[in-house]
Amino acid sequence: MINSKYDILIAGVGGQGTVLASRLIAAAAIKQGSFARTSETIGMSQRGGCVVSHVRINSEKSGSIIPFNTADMLIGFELAEVARNMQRLSKEGCCIINTQVIKPVSASLGASQYDIEGITKYIEDNSKEIYFIDGYDIAKEAGSVKAVNVVLLGAATAVGKMPFSKEVMLEAIVENVPQKFRELNEKAFVMGYDFISTTQSK
Repeated sequence: MINSKYDILIAGVGGQGTVLASRLIAAAAIKQGSFARTSETIGMSQRGGCVVSHVRINSEKSGSIIPFNTADMLIGFELAEVARNMQRLSKEGCCIINTQVIKPVSASLGASQYDIEGITKYIEDNSKEIYFIDGYDIAKEAGSVKAVNVVLLGAATAVGKMPFSKEVMLEAIVENVPQKFRELNEKAFVMGYDFISTTQSK
């Protein structure tokens, strides 16, 4: 058991598997003997609305929502949602960001702009440690784009700051997904993990 407190924020849009990702992280923490709780803020998810999950490890005496400027890690499933939630990340926290862009309806219709360069610069200006990964393409290569959440869990684990090991995270995934999807998710996790490990070694 690791006694230190650790807060992870997961931000994305409906349909990307953010809620499952938060529950798998909590399962890994509990498996290792830590206390863990999750909480979600869900918008109009059926229309691609924002979904934010809070995972608090060893924070028994704290609330379920991560306060501003305190999250140790932000796992972003979509670029704009990362920017929207940067205010919760601590100055020493790290970001794992899926480069996939999901434009809101207003931007698709031309009523508003989705400035990729501007959003990326804002993120880079407000975080000291950032890892970008094309989780969508890696998940597709693994066998299904629906495994993007597990690809990002692999990437986040590879950073080396999760309060549990690669083996514990992978065991939690295998134990908590339907048997017919276990091989897919194991492959997706390893591919996400290896992508970050390779990037770090360069």
